[in-house]
Amino acid sequence: MGSLEVTAGVKATRKLRLGMVGGGRGAFIGAVHRMASRLDGRYQLVAGALSSDPRRARASGRDLGIARDRCYASYQEMAQKESRREDGIDAVAIVTPNNVHFKPAKIFLEAGIHVILDKPLTTTLQEAIALEKIVRKSRLIFGLTHTYTGYPMVRQAREMILGGALGQVRLVEVEYPQDWLAVPLEKSGNKQAQWRTDPKRSGPAGALGDIGSHAYNMACFVTGLQCEAVAADVQTFVPGRKLDDNIHVLLRFKGGAKGMLWASQVAVGCENDIRIRVFGDKASLEWRQEEMNYLKFSRYGEPSQRLSRSGVGSMSSAVHASRVPAGHPEGYIEAFAQLYTDLAEQICAHIDGRRPDPASLLVPGVVEGVAGVRFIDAVLRSSRRNSAWMRLI
Repeated sequence: MGSLEVTAGVKATRKLRLGMVGGGRGAFIGAVHRMASRLDGRYQLVAGALSSDPRRARASGRDLGIARDRCYASYQEMAQKESRREDGIDAVAIVTPNNVHFKPAKIFLEAGIHVILDKPLTTTLQEAIALEKIVRKSRLIFGLTHTYTGYPMVRQAREMILGGALGQVRLVEVEYPQDWLAVPLEKSGNKQAQWRTDPKRSGPAGALGDIGSHAYNMACFVTGLQCEAVAADVQTFVPGRKLDDNIHVLLRFKGGAKGMLWASQVAVGCENDIRIRVFGDKASLEWRQEEMNYLKFSRYGEPSQRLSRSGVGSMSSAVHASRVPAGHPEGYIEAFAQLYTDLAEQICAHIDGRRPDPASLLVPGVVEGVAGVRFIDAVLRSSRRNSAWMRLI
């Protein structure tokens, strides 16, 4: 069952060689990427430029068992040397703060190496558009790790909505509340809080770029709709903080659907409660990460149903993204791993000169990345202009 079964026919007989930029000692998301890449046995981490500090980079590489000659002092050195090795990396995972996304992605793509990049794509729209051109020219595989698109029941929700189970979509409500920055944690020495609230490293958006981009991607991914305009109110509640920590956004989708998006890192009592509700003229769907293995499905005039993976049957999207039988939770690491496994299928297909399994093509890429940066840019412009409507397309 699941992705191991789907990918059994891949021709590549070895694990893909993976490199990593960022994610060294003290980093959070780098460890998550490494766990995700290992889960389905599709990658082996063999090289890294794991910190901007050469000493820390090399020490971090040794921590992970990377050979001394492949613990690089910089991503520039890594791209140059790995691209010349017969056993060089097939792909690189870039897990740095937002301001160090564009340049390494560009350098590795130009070196002929597939790229797996943490979101958001870049800190500016100009860079996002430039990177899209580089990806298209390279014809390489490029994945953006919007984790929540890897959950089985999120993919199932998408399949049902695109299959017409809800009828015409009318309303989309998505939210992503957290409380970890309800106090000025950045002043306590917390590394994650420091870079996420620093405009030099995070870019112009705080909570908006960190989790608002996830919520926006979720709304578009699940519904298949394209947002054409936003009206936003962006706040910074914690005194002295340089970036936003709470956002409210009205959404207008192409085709007439309307939406609301709320993302906050100061919502006391909320740990990581991303959720989405989609209402059509026939039925509605609801998913939330804290009950990630279930969908609430409601047809007009009928009792609501709680759908689980135990009854997926022909639900191919949920089956593809599942590893264990229903009743055994598929959680955050598994969802992250699904992106890595689907990208492995795409990379192997590229190496083998064949078409990838269509089910592997749901991983967000550079197009979704540019859309996310357009959203961030439009939200900030709207808020500066007293919540005026701003067009995205």
